Amino acid sequence: MYGFEAMTFNIHGGYLEAIVRGHRSSLLTAADYNNLCQCETLDDIKMHLSATEYGPYLQNEPSPLHTTTIVEKCTLKLVDEYKHMLCQATEPMSTFLEYITYGHMIDNVVLIVTGTLHERDVQELLEKCHPLGMFDSIATLAVAQNMRELYRLVLVDTPLAPYFSECITSEDLDDMNIEIMRNTLYKAYLEDFYKFCQKLGGATQEIMSNLLAFEADRRAVNITINSIGTELTRDDRRKLYSNFGLLFPYGHEELAVCEDIDQVRAVMEKYPPYQSIFSKLSYGESQMLDKAFYEEEVKRLCLAFEQQFHYGVFFAYMRLREQEIRNLMWISECVAQNQKSRVHDSVVFIF
Repeated sequence: MYGFEAMTFNIHGGYLEAIVRGHRSSLLTAADYNNLCQCETLDDIKMHLSATEYGPYLQNEPSPLHTTTIVEKCTLKLVDEYKHMLCQATEPMSTFLEYITYGHMIDNVVLIVTGTLHERDVQELLEKCHPLGMFDSIATLAVAQNMRELYRLVLVDTPLAPYFSECITSEDLDDMNIEIMRNTLYKAYLEDFYKFCQKLGGATQEIMSNLLAFEADRRAVNITINSIGTELTRDDRRKLYSNFGLLFPYGHEELAVCEDIDQVRAVMEKYPPYQSIFSKLSYGESQMLDKAFYEEEVKRLCLAFEQQFHYGVFFAYMRLREQEIRNLMWISECVAQNQKSRVHDSVVFIF
């Protein structure tokens, strides 16, 4: 569906769309994954990746390799590509690209706060943070004792500041409060990103509405399953669901009262797009649910490239590359731990 943007998009966005479509063609194929799954050591994986675009990032790494090194270098490639695109972007594309990183910022904030709670070294935690979600004052997160301090001392100057309005309380930070904070922030972030895409209109609105609605629905399902058997009340659970998506509002009402995985399944099977996901699972099983959701997400992300003149391709590419890095991490871990029989359990083929 094209509007006026077909005439004007290429003035500012044509170069970057060409760049991102070029990057997309370098994603690993099913043949690459089959070769990687047959590797015996991490050095074999490095040798195979040397023929791909990851080659220059891994070539100077000495043996013995570690899984963390492979993941770190592959992530560095994604960060370099992102920074190049961000440098070239003009408004409103630059704001759109910045929105993509806010999810990583939220994860980094939660990682540092949780690590500090368990008395982990701040430097060690900073090394584990995702580089796309870094901001200047992140190291000082460790001093906060409650949400109010976290906001006042650190986050007030970051892009996450507007999302904190709903979760500023004086309660001390503990594991339960931190998880609620993560989901409240994500809810506010997804709703804000959704509104921004609605304002952009055209093909970007159409494609991003679909992708963000899927993300919101997946989070609603995960929140429901993870909160079964905890002290989270139905009302608290409902407050964590995003106010858009295919499940909004009636699906949310039903999910809020679910008490086991089979009840969640019964709710989701009423929605045709999610029927196929749950039909892959046997009753009472939730372990394979993440993989089923990732497979569905990858299908939708690949479809974003079927249209032109929209920003959805940037979001889709970043997500596909992150999925590829998750695949490489899983294969590397299986090879390193000599668990090759499980190597196909969590690999999601992209093409």
